[in-house]
Amino acid sequence: MKIKNNLLLKLFTSTFYLSAFTFGGGYVIIALMKKKFVDNLSWIGEDEMLNLTAIAQSSPGAVAVNASILLGYRVAGIPGALITIVGTVLPPLIIISAISFFYKAFRDNNVVNAILNGMQAGVAAVIADVVLNLGGNICKEKDLSYILVMVSAFIATFFFKINAMYIILVCGIIGAVKVWLQAKRVKREVLSK
Repeated sequence: MKIKNNLLLKLFTSTFYLSAFTFGGGYVIIALMKKKFVDNLSWIGEDEMLNLTAIAQSSPGAVAVNASILLGYRVAGIPGALITIVGTVLPPLIIISAISFFYKAFRDNNVVNAILNGMQAGVAAVIADVVLNLGGNICKEKDLSYILVMVSAFIATFFFKINAMYIILVCGIIGAVKVWLQAKRVKREVLSK
């Protein structure tokens, strides 16, 4: 029981810390979650983090909260999911409450505006790091279909401005068809032996 309580406390403090110091949206927190839970704590594998990210992006709601729920559930079941929800939602709630209280002072403050502009550059760097790491992992698998899907999704988003929801849906269908074809091939090989 003590181990479970320590695990839940670590989940809460980790997600609270990540959420409190993450500026730039859900994609940034996913990068930091990968570093914390995959690289540092080794609670989940890199492939599993990719899967959790894909599910979090395709689910309704905030990506950061969805990813936290999935991660918490994977690590500690339903109590873990509940703890990570609180840990992820609490910092923005506190920060937004403080900002709304002092809104007029923040709105016209040049220093605050300069800080937020500087943070945008840092956010862009973190997102670029995630894209390069995750894209590199897909390329390392040397599966041409994954690389084609990745490049096609980028082209569809960047050049043709196709809604990400449609791209995720099509990529999910392609993945399901690929798994179905692989299972069919394996079944054929087993039956031929």
